[in-house]
Formats: sequence, structure tokens, C-alpha cells
Amino acid sequence: MRDHARAYVIAALMLAGVAVLTVWLPRQIGHVVDALVTRQLDLPGLARELSLMIAAGVAIYFLRVGWRLYLFAAAYQLGQTLRTRLYSRLTLQGPRFFQQRRTGDLMANATNDIDAVEMTAGEAMLAGFDGTLTLVLVVAMMTLGVDWRLALVALLPFPLMALAFWYISRHVHEAWAQSLDRFSKLNEHVQETFAGVRTVRALGLEQRSEKQFGELAKKAADTSFDAQRWEAAYEPAVGFTLATATAITLGFGGYLIWQKEMTVGQLTTFSLYLGNLIWPMFAAGWVLSLIERGKAAWARLGPVLHEPLTVEDAGSVSAIAPGPLVARALSFTYPTQQRRALDSVDFRLEPGQMLGLVGPTGAGKTTLVRLLLRQYAPSHGALLWSDKPLADYSLQALREAVSWVSQEPFLFTASVADNIRLAKPDATPEDVERVARLAAVHDDIMRLPRGYDTPVGERGVTLSGGQNQRVAIARALLADSPLLVLDDALSAVDTGTEAAILSHMKQARAGRTVIVIGHRLSALVEADHTLVLRDGRVVEQGSHTQLVAHDGWYARQWRYQQLEASLDAD
Repeated sequence: MRDHARAYVIAALMLAGVAVLTVWLPRQIGHVVDALVTRQLDLPGLARELSLMIAAGVAIYFLRVGWRLYLFAAAYQLGQTLRTRLYSRLTLQGPRFFQQRRTGDLMANATNDIDAVEMTAGEAMLAGFDGTLTLVLVVAMMTLGVDWRLALVALLPFPLMALAFWYISRHVHEAWAQSLDRFSKLNEHVQETFAGVRTVRALGLEQRSEKQFGELAKKAADTSFDAQRWEAAYEPAVGFTLATATAITLGFGGYLIWQKEMTVGQLTTFSLYLGNLIWPMFAAGWVLSLIERGKAAWARLGPVLHEPLTVEDAGSVSAIAPGPLVARALSFTYPTQQRRALDSVDFRLEPGQMLGLVGPTGAGKTTLVRLLLRQYAPSHGALLWSDKPLADYSLQALREAVSWVSQEPFLFTASVADNIRLAKPDATPEDVERVARLAAVHDDIMRLPRGYDTPVGERGVTLSGGQNQRVAIARALLADSPLLVLDDALSAVDTGTEAAILSHMKQARAGRTVIVIGHRLSALVEADHTLVLRDGRVVEQGSHTQLVAHDGWYARQWRYQQLEASLDAD
């Protein structure tokens, strides 16, 4: 809000002008009434007074328009700042953060929660200022400018209204907190259902999913209605208080006129001032409601914005020089587990070499890649690149130096060409086609309705699993990073396509270091060195020829896969 202080000050000054004019009008009307009653005002004088009042009304109109323009511009900018800050924070968080947070909650943080904070910082702040200033000026004029006795009597019901407001605001806060939480759960269900729509349909879960959605939507609607119901309780409290105050004013004011201690014009002025209290009272209810809603939203949003980064970006080296990638006694344990996912792993990978990683499911292969990408930090040991620990490099430098293709790559809702050139937006169509051919996906793309301009749909839903993987490989090849990591990225393609891709990559990877993780050992025949992992430890290592000759796990898997391939060929 400090960044928008100028807009808030200007809006506050405009509101002060509105409040002063609002207070001046009833007093002026009272003077006119008394002057008319005593026949001290002629027709030109009445016209002059009416002109002043009309001018004040026009000024109030333009001042109200002005403060809204300044205020809402500042409030919307605050909302934009919060959303940008939240988005930037989320992009820096590691996997551990997202494992502890629900996607629906994060979506609600970026939408409903920020909207609520934005309204609190905008409408609530200025409405509170406007209402408070108007209240102070009106009460001051009632007390000092008209009659203090009538003011004290007329204000007797207001402490009861304050007590009602305190009680209502407590329930409003609780109701909005529940409403925001229910909305998050509804978001989560919708996101999961749409992301897994193929699974939902394959298992025939449409009706069950629809029933769950209906139940969650009803709970969200009920809690939102409950919050609105409590908010609606402000208006009757205000109405009852003002009606009581009006009745007291007319009764006691009539008595004072009867006693000739007050004029009709003064009672008229006082009644108009009492009417001016309608806005401060309604503003108080509205502001309390917005504040409670904003507090409930900030209680959800604040911890996300201030959550420490799961992987600190404290590195100062902004570029990675060519050099070996070395692991020394590398060990890692996931935060929620006791058993080591990696235990004393050692290897040395020179620039331009290819390293293979194989082993049973859960052996630690993907964990090693996560440490390399600095999604996690090692528990023990060191991972060095060009003789510097990975933590010495900035995350930006490290991620620019690594092209990673996972087993289930992510494609964005864009065309095939846009997905390929994601890391290199200025790539020419010729560059895109070249890497697509290397990834053996060009022919598949040309069979699509619009070729490279064909939209792939959300998460690449219009492409097969193998096509998704090959588009992602093409994207990684186009990035031309020093290190290419294929994390079981050929699992969804047939052996013939796999052989073609590996042959193309062998020609294209000159000078580029490659790490290949795979269950299909045919993908690792060309590897300079292969590590066989089991339970986080290196149990075998060497070239393909050495490992086959060793007659261990690798050799047994190789013979089995070769037999399987020959049977498929027959």
C-alpha cells in the first residue's frame, strides 16, 4: 500500500471535501428555513441560497466520482501486485512445497483471497475513512452547532448498535473463513477431475464425480450464504438504531420548540444531520464485513507469500563453464522418510559423455535427477559441476544449462510449434522442423490437421503418450543446453522409434553431456558409463559390454529384454 500512498491521499482529501460539504448543507438548509419562517429572505436571496446548495451537490458528485477513480485504480494495482508476487513466489518453490499444498487452495489464493484483500485495502479503507470523518463532523455539528442536549439524547441507542456490530462481525469472520475454505475444496475437485478426465471416464466415475461436485458446491454455497446472512444483520441493526434515534429526536426536539429553546430550522437541521448518520452507520457495517473477509483471506494468503523457499537461490555464479559433473558420496533422504533414497553415490561425467542410470523401480534414479536440478538439496556429500558445488550457481544459470525431459512431459495449451520453441521463442520454423526430425516426430506432426500449427490441447491431450514425449525431446534439443537429461523419456515409444531417436541424438549431441534414465537397456548401449542403482546404492557400473560380461542384474535384464524383443519380432 505504501506504493500507492499518493492515490490514497488524494482520495482521502476528496472524501474530506465531500464530508465538509455534506455537513454544510443541512446547516445551510436550517438557516434558509428559519429565514423563510421569519420572512427575512427575499426571492433573489432564496435563489442565491438554492444556487449554492445545487453547486455543493454538483461538487459532491464530482468529488465522489474522483475518489472512486483514484481509490479503485490503486486497489486494482494492489491486487495485480499481490497476484504477481504470489505467482513469482510459487514459481520459485520446489516440489516439497507443492506436495504440502493443494492446487485448489493455491487457485483460491490467486482469485478469491486476493479479491477479498483488494476490497479490504480499497473500499474498506476509504469507506472507513469517509464514514468516520462524516460521523465525527456530523456529531460535532449536532452537538456544538445545534443543541448538545438533543445530541446526547439522540445518540443513546448507538452504544447498543456498536455491541450488535461486535457480535455480528465475529460471526462474519468465521463464516467467511469457512466459505473460502469450502471454495478451495471445490476448486481442488474441479481441477483434479478435469486433469484426470480420461481416468474418470475409463473407470465410469462420472456420476460419482458429479455427485461429489454437487455436495461440495452445496457446502460452498451454504457457507457463502451463511456469511451473507450474517452480513445482512448489519442493516436491521442500523435501521432500528436510526429509527429509535429519530423518534427520540422528534419527541425531545418538539419539547424544546414548545419551550422556545429551539427553532423549527434548528430541528430541521438536526433531523437532516441525523439522516446523514445513515451512511456512516451502513459504512461501519460494510467496512467491518470487508475487514473480516479480508482477514480471513489474508490468514490463508499470507503464509503462502511468506513461506520460505524449499530450495534457497543463494548462488552467485551466473554461468556454468564447461567441465565435469561429479558426485562425491552423494546421499539424500526425503523429509518424510527415514530410509535414504540415495546412499554414497559416486560418479564422474566428462563433457560430451553419456551416462546411463538403470535399476529397479524406487532405486533412486529420479531422485538423483532431482538433486541435479536442485529441486532438493543433498543431505550429505556433494554434487559438483566444473569443480563448483551446484549451490554456488544461481538457479537461473543451472536451469538454463540443463534440458530435462521427464517420463510424463508437460505440454502447454498452444500449437505443436509453440511447444517446441518454448525455451527458444525466436527459433525459426526450419529450426523447429530440424529438432522434430531428430526426435522422430516430424512425420506424426505432418499428419495432424494443421501440421505444426495444430493446437495440442491442455497437457497435450490431443497427442498420444509417445508423441508427447517426442515433442518434449524436440523442445529439449532445440534449447541446446550443455546437459540433456532424459528421465525415462522413451518409455512410450516403440523400439524402432527409440532406435531412430537414439541414432539421431548420437549425431546431434556432439559436445553435449547426456544423462539417460531408462528401463529399456537398449537405450543405454551407447552410454560411456552406466550406473546400476538398487535401494539408493550403486551396485554395478561400467560400459554396456562390461556390465553384460559381469553377469549381474544388468546382464540378466539385458538377456530377458533381448529374448522378449525376439519373441515380439517373431
